[in-house]
Amino acid sequence: MKVFASGERIHLVNHKGRIYPLQLNAGATFGFSGEKILHDEIIGREDGTEVRFSGGTRFLALKPTLAEYTLHMPRGAQILYPKDLALIPVWADVYPGATIIEAGIGSGALTLFLLQAVGEKGKVISYEIRDDFARRALRNIETYLGKTLTEERLLLREENIYEGIAEASVDRIILDLPEPYKVIPHAISALRSGGIFLCFLPTVPQVERVVEALRVAKVFESIETFETLLRPWNIDGRSVRPSLRMIGHSGFITTARRVNRSFEKENVSSTTTPSIGENISC
Repeated sequence: MKVFASGERIHLVNHKGRIYPLQLNAGATFGFSGEKILHDEIIGREDGTEVRFSGGTRFLALKPTLAEYTLHMPRGAQILYPKDLALIPVWADVYPGATIIEAGIGSGALTLFLLQAVGEKGKVISYEIRDDFARRALRNIETYLGKTLTEERLLLREENIYEGIAEASVDRIILDLPEPYKVIPHAISALRSGGIFLCFLPTVPQVERVVEALRVAKVFESIETFETLLRPWNIDGRSVRPSLRMIGHSGFITTARRVNRSFEKENVSSTTTPSIGENISC
């Protein structure tokens, strides 16, 4: 049975489905629209319990899912939406025990998903040059995972990944940066053979540039780019229709596989002489 503890972040949800994040602290009081509830009345209660404020208003007290937590946690940088966060570990094939390089950490949303995916034996190494982002992200991660698990699985480097990657033979490199093409020369030596490079970018020109850089490097195969759209539906009795609001384009995910070429492709034009009448492409 999961019960709430002091120091834990929970969500209070009213009858309209509105979410009010709350950091539990023994002895503290939470006020809402002129009503109050003692944190001590929630601490020790079971996850999913209904609680009542001083004026009789009822809320559900819930431990937030990872998607809910990332949407409502304090942020210093724009976070990725859950629809993209959910796909990134799948398309990067992040598995328990993997070693991941990521940059930048932002507010910590993607980092949380990666830490959950690599499990207790995996490692996420995050590069972030902004100290304010790094500190906020670390607080968000520790609030959700706890300080011990965060220290065991996360290594935070306050360094510029554009200037180099200290690690070698890592399993995955996952980037949420404006210029990931600058990382590709470092990714070539840092990624193990068979490793996966993934980046998230909001615009077509950025995608074009990173895909071209991957092709020029000549050690990446299976280069793919896609986007995802999420359209909720309203279902109320016989009234079934798409929601009037949806999350459309948020960005493009580009993936590539690091390969180890043991031979160079033959230059057909320099090693063969075309026969008379054979078409020669320019």
